[in-house]
Amino acid sequence: MSPLLGITLKLVSALAFTLMSAGIKSISTRYPTGEIVFIRSFFAMIPLLIWLAWRSELPAALKTDNLRGHLKRGIMGSTGMFCGFAALQFLPLSEAVAIGYAAPLAVVVLAALVLKERVRIYRWSAVTIGFVGVLIMLSPHLGAGAHPVGSNAALGAMLGLAGAFCSAFASIEVRLLTSTERTGAIVFYFMLLTSLLGLSTILLGWNMPDLQDAAMMVLIGILGGLGQILIVQAYRYGDASLIAPFEYSTMLWAVAIGWFWFGEWPALAILIGATIVIASGIYVILRERQLGLARREQREVGPSRMT
Repeated sequence: MSPLLGITLKLVSALAFTLMSAGIKSISTRYPTGEIVFIRSFFAMIPLLIWLAWRSELPAALKTDNLRGHLKRGIMGSTGMFCGFAALQFLPLSEAVAIGYAAPLAVVVLAALVLKERVRIYRWSAVTIGFVGVLIMLSPHLGAGAHPVGSNAALGAMLGLAGAFCSAFASIEVRLLTSTERTGAIVFYFMLLTSLLGLSTILLGWNMPDLQDAAMMVLIGILGGLGQILIVQAYRYGDASLIAPFEYSTMLWAVAIGWFWFGEWPALAILIGATIVIASGIYVILRERQLGLARREQREVGPSRMT
């Protein structure tokens, strides 16, 4: 265990994903979403396969006995990717990132409903407060004076929220897959299915990129693949409860990159709502850690009483 290294890897992965999102935003008005989804997923497999080969985990890492589970995860995750990428076309980078923070909150709700996990009042309270923060972030686009019908910003906000909930459903499926599947297989089959779904949209018409945009597309995919690898490595070097809160550093990266690259600055409602959501998310993580430690202590004390 090396907590400092784990945190560093997590921060770098957050930067990689934010740069990827900024790249997507920069080309989103010139190319169909399906084309961007394909490029992001297809080229993300390159660093993934290189990493697995370097670790001598090919082809064993790709073996699976649960294609149905991968299919379910892939469909939900791909839908979330389509919605999230489309949202970047209509929203400032920091706003799209902040709305995506609804996903971890939705995971808690779905874990209780689908996985039948026991969620206590403390986490329900944090999740409720977190969703209030989400509503605050949505208020500039969906308020009484926002004229949401036909508004591109309102459409972007709803797409971002839909993407967050689809990602939450995908996360629940990942939890089920991790009990039997290797990490490499989970990531690879998701990228493969998303590539195929993105490729199917070629029938709707794609645009031929110029050299500069083609380079950006390849970079987007590679950043996505590297970000995924860095996340996996981060959790190898530190406890999840320590590493997970640094996911919210994406907001700092998004504000900085949005300002330098696109000249955007988040509205006050976005900053307030994001702060509430981040605080709620961190509380849920810390609460999970506390309960995990209590369960571990109970398991350790139990056998000792028997001896």
